[in-house]
Amino acid sequence: MYNVKYNINKKLIFTNLFTKEPYMKFKTIFICQKCGQESAKWLGQCPGCLEWNTLVEEVTKQESKTAKTKKSFIDFTSGITPLNVAAANEEKRIPTNIAEFDRLLSGGLVGGQMLLLAGAPGIGKSTLMLQVAAALSSDKKVLYVSGEESMAQISARASRLGVNGGGIFLLSETNIEKIIEAVENLKPEVLIIDSIQTLYHPELSSSAGTVAQVRENAGEILRLAKPKGIVVFILGHVTKDGALAGPKVLEHMVDTVLNFEAEKDNVLRILRPNKNRFGATSEAGLFKMTSKGLEDVQDASAYFSQTSRAKKLVGRAFSISAEGTRPILTEVQALASPTHYPFARRITTGLDLNRCQMLLAALEKHIGLSIDNKDVYVSLAGGVKINDPALDLAVCAAVISSVRDFALEGNCAFIGEVGILGQIAAAPMTERRIEEARRLAISKIYVPLLNDKTVKKSSDLIEVEDILQFSLKFK
Repeated sequence: MYNVKYNINKKLIFTNLFTKEPYMKFKTIFICQKCGQESAKWLGQCPGCLEWNTLVEEVTKQESKTAKTKKSFIDFTSGITPLNVAAANEEKRIPTNIAEFDRLLSGGLVGGQMLLLAGAPGIGKSTLMLQVAAALSSDKKVLYVSGEESMAQISARASRLGVNGGGIFLLSETNIEKIIEAVENLKPEVLIIDSIQTLYHPELSSSAGTVAQVRENAGEILRLAKPKGIVVFILGHVTKDGALAGPKVLEHMVDTVLNFEAEKDNVLRILRPNKNRFGATSEAGLFKMTSKGLEDVQDASAYFSQTSRAKKLVGRAFSISAEGTRPILTEVQALASPTHYPFARRITTGLDLNRCQMLLAALEKHIGLSIDNKDVYVSLAGGVKINDPALDLAVCAAVISSVRDFALEGNCAFIGEVGILGQIAAAPMTERRIEEARRLAISKIYVPLLNDKTVKKSSDLIEVEDILQFSLKFK
């Protein structure tokens, strides 16, 4: 029921008969789920981000001009502070005592840091967060907010992982207003939100998970946590294309964005930082999914090189790749077989197909390797994807071994980038790669011409200038 009357300007205004609030009209708009662009009608392509089929219908309230604008729950502001004083207040790192996780964070967490963890369903996001909560709860108060699971489900997972949880407090809630109230009462030092797509803002009429809801809820959490120095972990969903669901502004608001990667039916989990305001983004954390949760893979070389290096195999070559600052022994496998198709097939697993095709063309041109009538398959052992130019020489060695049908020794490593003109160039971190090869008792290390004086030359280093000179060593 509404009451109708004239205001001083002789215009009709509508107010609620019981609450006396101004009348609110509902209107339908279309919002892009990628960039947040609004449109009065549905469009096949978003005019903002040019993505297709991303506009979703949402219902919003259109307030009258006489309605008062409501403010957010929390204001985020600070006084004017000199830079030298602000730098003096910088806090120390907070280690989680999970080696691979601390490696990504450049030593640990920072007070007030907001982290966004994204990944496919069932990849282990909630499992990792519960393990991080258990590690931090020894001396900090942790609030775990779940909008997807009940307390009984979280408790069952904690029991399976062996988490005691003395300093962990659970809250099953999706209303951001009640979550903020719980944080104000409990005053935790660590806050975990699982997940941001399940929360809803009571002042917005759109459903949970929409662009407006995700943006406003993340903003409320930001304004709550930053002044109090609360470390916040936000779990996010991904789309079917693997991109982070929700508006792009969500990634700009947080300090760190971590992405979980895994091949289907593979126990290996790779955690990569796409953004990190307090550290590097070139590192990668390796985890192995077990019945007791995620375990660190600290000796990555032993994990990826699961076959015996004592036996000679045709089409197998070893190299030392680099994930961030960590060198890893990587096994490259190649198979060349006569083709039964009009055009020879080129298939890769774990490597870039276009780069492998370029290497095959260079081998045909510069050493006369006949592969135009052969199907060539190149794969990395261990089910991992690596985009490292230092593997080029190992790919060439494996292909030459398979085509010419001779076995390569397991105590050889091939490190170098191969260009389309056949030259072999040094890869970044060559010194650390050589040190890792020597640690693994590799007696022959094929490298490009070394001009770096920091690399100690010895009898185990075999320098090659181009792939023609390199191929002659196998004849």
